[in-house]
Amino acid sequence: MTEAKSPSKVPLAGVIGSPISHSKSPQLQRHWLNKYGVRGFYVPMDVSARDLRDVLITLPKAGFVGVNITIPHKEAVLEIADLVTDRATLIGAANTLIFRKDGRIHADNTDGYGFLENLRAGAPGWRPAQGAAAVLGAGGASRAVIASLLEAGVPEILLSNRTRIRAEKLQSDFGNRVTVIDWVQAGNMLEEASLVVNTSSLGMVGKPEMRVPLDGLRKDAVVTDLVYTPLKTRLLEAAKQKGCITVDGLGMLLHQAVPGFERWFGPRPEVDAEARDAVLN
Repeated sequence: MTEAKSPSKVPLAGVIGSPISHSKSPQLQRHWLNKYGVRGFYVPMDVSARDLRDVLITLPKAGFVGVNITIPHKEAVLEIADLVTDRATLIGAANTLIFRKDGRIHADNTDGYGFLENLRAGAPGWRPAQGAAAVLGAGGASRAVIASLLEAGVPEILLSNRTRIRAEKLQSDFGNRVTVIDWVQAGNMLEEASLVVNTSSLGMVGKPEMRVPLDGLRKDAVVTDLVYTPLKTRLLEAAKQKGCITVDGLGMLLHQAVPGFERWFGPRPEVDAEARDAVLN
């Protein structure tokens, strides 16, 4: 899918959202550009919903080879793109756009890929088939996580969300391998899970704390939290005290960025301690 870049042009890429000042993507992509000696630039762009289509159509004419898409535009870009991957269609959102030389916009979603790569890097002993996964939250990130876990071979998803109807929508979309659990019973489902994933914003700086009882966490469970501000959430701290293997959410941000960088700029970047430091500093 990688397209050759003209040696006479400096490739441009960026991230589009609104607001966008919080994004860590520019720090990461610029680190990789410097590390691999790529003559390219990656810039943040605050674009409103009403201007999104016009901006995306114009960017390739200005030398852009692609962009990342973040909140609140991940769903809207599917209507603008000319080509949409199966996984982006399944998830119902895209986070990576490639501006093809034939003028068409190609939309993909690498969130699920980033989630699995981070999980495998942080918990190399985890095996998808070894048991159910308990997923907290039913937003866009949850869709990507569930899709990737089912594709990887997890036998059952136990899903709980503060608003049950949103969880039931995911159950309807993904089928009978997803079981919805009432939020007041969310703590109980942890007893059956070999993997626990928080996809909600609970525990994030400025958001409510995670109040789900964690007594049922199994000592042999792998626990990961998509929240990475703070890196050590209450969920991860409690899981570590139980003896669980814990995986923070920063790695997902790093790994989901790999395919886009490779497609836009050429080299396949490495997710390592330097990349983590580039985002944290």
